[in-house]
Amino acid sequence: MGTPEDLPHTLVPGRLGAAAVTFFALAATAPIAVLIAVVPAAYATGGGPLVPLAFVVLGVVLILFTAGYSAMARRAPFAGALSTYVTRGLGRPAGTGAAWLAIASYQAIQLGIYGLAGAAAAPLLRSWFDVRADWWAVAAACWLLVALCGTIRAEIGGGLMAFLVLAEAAVAAGFTAANAIDPAGGELTRGSILPASLSEVDMPVLGMLLAMGVLAFAGFETAGAYAEESIRPRRDPGLATYAAVAVFAVLLAAASWSLSAAAGADRITGLARDRGPEVLFDLAAERLAPWAVTLGRLMLLTGLFAALLALHHTIARYLFALGRERVLPAGLGRTSRRTRAPRAASWTQSAVAALLLAAAAAGGVADPPLTGRRLVIAGGLGVLVLLTATSVAALLHLNRVPDGEGAWVRFTAPALSTVALGALTFLAFRDLHELFGVPGSSPLRWIVPTAAAAVAALGVLHALVLRGVRPVTYAGIGQGGVPVVVTPLALPAAPGEYPPMATPREPHAHPPTATPREPGAHPPTATPREPGAHRPERVNR
Repeated sequence: MGTPEDLPHTLVPGRLGAAAVTFFALAATAPIAVLIAVVPAAYATGGGPLVPLAFVVLGVVLILFTAGYSAMARRAPFAGALSTYVTRGLGRPAGTGAAWLAIASYQAIQLGIYGLAGAAAAPLLRSWFDVRADWWAVAAACWLLVALCGTIRAEIGGGLMAFLVLAEAAVAAGFTAANAIDPAGGELTRGSILPASLSEVDMPVLGMLLAMGVLAFAGFETAGAYAEESIRPRRDPGLATYAAVAVFAVLLAAASWSLSAAAGADRITGLARDRGPEVLFDLAAERLAPWAVTLGRLMLLTGLFAALLALHHTIARYLFALGRERVLPAGLGRTSRRTRAPRAASWTQSAVAALLLAAAAAGGVADPPLTGRRLVIAGGLGVLVLLTATSVAALLHLNRVPDGEGAWVRFTAPALSTVALGALTFLAFRDLHELFGVPGSSPLRWIVPTAAAAVAALGVLHALVLRGVRPVTYAGIGQGGVPVVVTPLALPAAPGEYPPMATPREPHAHPPTATPREPGAHPPTATPREPGAHRPERVNR
């Protein structure tokens, strides 16, 4: 095997620690953007003290999911992340459909954030430069920065993410502390923490809060896309995912509770309906100096940029993984010889984003912030479907091919997360019109689910075509670019008899030291197996 410089299809390992991967995942969730856009909307529905509790409950659910997710990441530490895990558990067609859905979902979220960035920059440009800029001009500037930063070395990107996320978290924590120190009426009340009685809990509202909240977590699962570049590829993605979920849940629960404490439990609903995303800044302006509020607005813009860049890196790695496996054009699977970043995939993603932004600008979007929020919700719904599919895949694969995991990781946690995520997916699609803020008869209620199903179905069809036309490529789906085909040893045939047909099979369901290799490189020596061995990983799945 050659050196990394000889392998243009390989991401260099050992460049990112668990902390750096955590910052990438946290950046993709955009905590301060969620605090400004999602939390006020949740309070406006009448959620009251259920809003912070919902983030805690969702944190527990996603910790359960992460148990199976980290076990799958340990077995398949490849850039394909969710699509690879779905492939291992549900088969190659489902895995390819998951890859298509993942790319489309992250693309929708990124496009929506471009619209939100235009709205976030408007007050800063007016106050600092007395300039009124159209949303597409701000989006174009953000796109240029993202395109330039998309091909930098992974460790430099990790450092940039750490700086942006820590600054974002520090401002959010400062606003939270100011609200808690100076609550409405001069004292903290029980009503801002817990409902007076269980009879006051509105179950439909609670269901919508949970659906809304789980969409806000979209992005934490991107840690797996950096497995190949991690110092410990079989451990760091799982640890980073646990950390991202815990930090995000605690930060959002505390910050959302502080808004209720600062406004008063009896006033927060009305204030959220009247002021919307400005609630955070209005309450901060009553307690902090003007420069602190301006800093908060700046951190919103930088937080959105961090999310754009993190999503760009994630999409580029999915495209890279599919290109390396020859599911998409092989050119996407090449890396830069200087930075070892997936340059071709990065530039491709930048070109696609530019075309979408140009189309949106030419179409004349009437309300960019509203359209941006709806795109983020639509992408989040796709991610939620992927999480549910990944949880099912983990439950099946870990029990079908056990490898030392205990009953909790192998069965209990994936089973509980499958039920919980399935319920949340049902609630999200049931309350889709409420999430979008449209009447129940709006076409958005069926357009979004239909579009997601169509994208996934196209991916499945793509895999089925590959199975018939390019079976070796099909055999390599989910294998990190190495289609391993093993021909079992057959006994010599007697004179006049035909030897038994050999069936291509993978040598291991979970190779102990599987590392991505350039297609065409010598695969590891495989031990011949008798026909029928390892049926869960057979090629015709």
